[in-house]
Amino acid sequence: MALPLCFKTGVLKSPPTGFNLIMKSDDSGVAVPTKLQSIRKGDRERLRIQAVFSFPPVFLTKKGRDEKQKQLKQELLEAIEPLERGATVTPDDQRRIDQLARKVEAVNPTKEPLKSDLINGKWELIYTTSALRLQAKKPRFLRSIANYQSINMDTRKVQTMETWPFYNSVTGDLTPLSSRKAAVKLQVYKILGFIPRKAPDDTARGELEITYVDEELRITRGKGNLLFVLKMFDPTYRIPL
Repeated sequence: MALPLCFKTGVLKSPPTGFNLIMKSDDSGVAVPTKLQSIRKGDRERLRIQAVFSFPPVFLTKKGRDEKQKQLKQELLEAIEPLERGATVTPDDQRRIDQLARKVEAVNPTKEPLKSDLINGKWELIYTTSALRLQAKKPRFLRSIANYQSINMDTRKVQTMETWPFYNSVTGDLTPLSSRKAAVKLQVYKILGFIPRKAPDDTARGELEITYVDEELRITRGKGNLLFVLKMFDPTYRIPL
């Protein structure tokens, strides 16, 4: 059957008035009025926007945030593992660890750490840039096998402990400066774990800022931007008064 002239030319002529309606092909190849095409494009745009808000990107969902946090923590822990708490770190290693730590800090789930019970308990030090804590200048056999830091915010106490071979420790007071930063005043050293010695007033002060904490991991920044990464060892531990 022969097509009407209007479909051959692409122009639809209205017999009574001579009004011309321009016809164009849509994506399917079927001739569709231009005005209708515009409406369809508008509908597609609205559907696209609705889809974005109905199914947000994974990083905007709680599950997505949790997965991202878990991934960043794992990357940091894997990078730290071979470095002997930082004793064998190179300048490149140190920069990389700092970058990874900052990524973890950016997803901190605890916005006011000093007001959270998560910081309480005994934490094992797994990485630091503090030369004092690393004891890197000592022969390996004289370095502490493990180091711990404990915090009890209800009594505002902090304690740092070494294990074999010397079992030295120091206990001090915490004074909150903000919801994540506290001043530290060391009070009593214990040599070999039992010989008390009063901390000198002029060198026994510092600060700590908790930049990340959850049930498993804590990141703390000290004076001079010293970095401390710790993992939970005993959440029930109480510092002796």
